[in-house]
Amino acid sequence: MTANPYETGLDRNPANYQPLTPLSNLSRAAHVYPDHLAVVHGALRMDYRTFYTRSKQLASSLAARGIKKGDTISVMLSNTPAMLEAHHGIPMAGAVLHSFNTRLDAAVIAFQLDHAETKILIVDREFSAVMAQALELADVSPLVIDYDDPNYGADAPFPKGERIGSEDYEAFLQAGDPDYDWAGPDDEWDSISLNYTSGTTGNPKGVVYHHRGAALMGYSNVIASGMQKHPVYLWTLPMFHCNGWCFPWTLGVVAGTHICLRWVRAEAMYDALADHGVTHLCGAPIVMSTLLNASDSEKRSFDQTVSFNTAAAPPPETVLAGMADAGFEVVHLYGLTETYGPAVVNEWNRDWDRLDPHNRIALKARQGVRYNALEGLSIRDPETMEPVPDDGETIGEVMFRGNIVMKGYLKNLEASSEAFAGGWFHSGDLGVMHPDGYIQLKDRSKDIIISGGENISSIEVEDALYRHPGVQTAAVVARPDDKWGETPCAFIELKPGHTATHEEIIDHCRALLAHFKCPRHVVFQEVPKTSTGKIQKFVLREQAKIL
Repeated sequence: MTANPYETGLDRNPANYQPLTPLSNLSRAAHVYPDHLAVVHGALRMDYRTFYTRSKQLASSLAARGIKKGDTISVMLSNTPAMLEAHHGIPMAGAVLHSFNTRLDAAVIAFQLDHAETKILIVDREFSAVMAQALELADVSPLVIDYDDPNYGADAPFPKGERIGSEDYEAFLQAGDPDYDWAGPDDEWDSISLNYTSGTTGNPKGVVYHHRGAALMGYSNVIASGMQKHPVYLWTLPMFHCNGWCFPWTLGVVAGTHICLRWVRAEAMYDALADHGVTHLCGAPIVMSTLLNASDSEKRSFDQTVSFNTAAAPPPETVLAGMADAGFEVVHLYGLTETYGPAVVNEWNRDWDRLDPHNRIALKARQGVRYNALEGLSIRDPETMEPVPDDGETIGEVMFRGNIVMKGYLKNLEASSEAFAGGWFHSGDLGVMHPDGYIQLKDRSKDIIISGGENISSIEVEDALYRHPGVQTAAVVARPDDKWGETPCAFIELKPGHTATHEEIIDHCRALLAHFKCPRHVVFQEVPKTSTGKIQKFVLREQAKIL
């Protein structure tokens, strides 16, 4: 057989092949724009030269303590400079970054510490009390380092617990070599971070990301968000959530400025928008509601148009209109922890701007098309693994394939195999494929309501509820019913100053939906949400059972 000339003498070597890693984004930004503002936090101003140096010092100190490839470093941090440094310095040392959800209870924290086999733990003093409880429950005994945030002024205090560590973060970092010669990953498949799922049924699963996926997400985020050089990004999305959708690594691509924010409050967000010229932010719909429902004393005007990336359920029409009036351009994204955060974007066709409002809103409600770094997005029958017709009607499971899908679940071969059955990642979300290739979610498989043999999409019912002028938050779950099997039960949080009755809400729905889809029960209460703003339907399902 004649040798293929394209495979002969054209091997990989260090000159023509280097493993992809997002860490190179910070390195490049520091060399090209050393004096450009990289991080703002309270009174703190940090340029790229300093950001890069401090990240190298953190890596150096970790290495000096014997941290090696594959070790887990856990952090319990708010959206602070230390969290940004952790995203770079920890993988620079070859270790894996594990970020805790800051609202977890001690038992779940202890489980994650043990499951991840944490070697070093960095804890913000705001969370020292719950972490101290978790360490008493855990089997591992990591080196504990206290982070004492000095950068927030006295006019914005936050609770500080007792020191529980044996070392101080700043002293630990400053002991490191500012010229530390860090090495990238040996293989771009090397793990860079560990993110645990919410664990609403049983223990949470540990989702493992690799350097390749994180690097590709950086480029894709820039494209999907329409970022130009030197964007100004406000940290309203928790960095512990899917590594902040990989934006801690993304901004280095375009040498952007991180505006840190410990707490998501309306006044602080408007101050950042006005004072720092914020161009981009991300968050769940609750962040939009916080902005729109702010008091006049909290609001401030700003000149720039701000790109707001939002995931989860599509925002209601009234919210989209309100955001546009307030100076925000909403970009609708969709993804999961297992896909590094957003992997689907509702990429807007400017020709659609000429459509009437009803048709525009219908298009905005769709989740969209695959990210540039995602190779496959499909709606398939999970039993046959065949694609469903692209008719916008036939429901199947949303499936992903590509380089921004997780490596798998840590120490859980069974769950990984199940998730990757048939060569696709099974999301558990149900949706349809439209003729133009845009997908639209219909529900989570566990959230579909089956009433009298008919499938009811909770999202469809929620969309109808959001058209009521008094509804601020709506969630619909199945309630057991002796006759129908299940019926829709609506939990509603009203806007301040608004009132509504059970009958009024049902009559409103009946004007928009087939009667069998309308809620049989309406509960007015605060709707429980996660720290990232997602509605906790598992809590509501339990409440509905005892109504």
